[in-house]
Amino acid sequence: METSRRQSGIQQLLAAEQEAQQIVNAARNAKMARLRQAKEEADREITAYRAQMEAEFQKKVAETSGDSGANVKRLEQETEDKIANLKQQAGAISPDVVSMLLKHVTSVKN
Repeated sequence: METSRRQSGIQQLLAAEQEAQQIVNAARNAKMARLRQAKEEADREITAYRAQMEAEFQKKVAETSGDSGANVKRLEQETEDKIANLKQQAGAISPDVVSMLLKHVTSVKN
């Protein structure tokens, strides 16, 4: 009877060991599933963040490019205004300069 009790005890220990192994395997599988899920969520968040940053970058590039065209037009207008101003000033003093040059060229000094 004692041997059957030992056999029964051994069988119980083996069953408990198998049950414990199944619990450990189930926990390991659940952990792996959670890790996979977390990785997938992180990948989705990274993709969304990249898309958002790319959109902001493209928007800034578009704004900057648009501004450069406006800047070119503004600079061209300023340049034309300055050229017109210089021509007006030159036209205003041109007769004085011509008369001064003629005076110095035509006067003879000994």
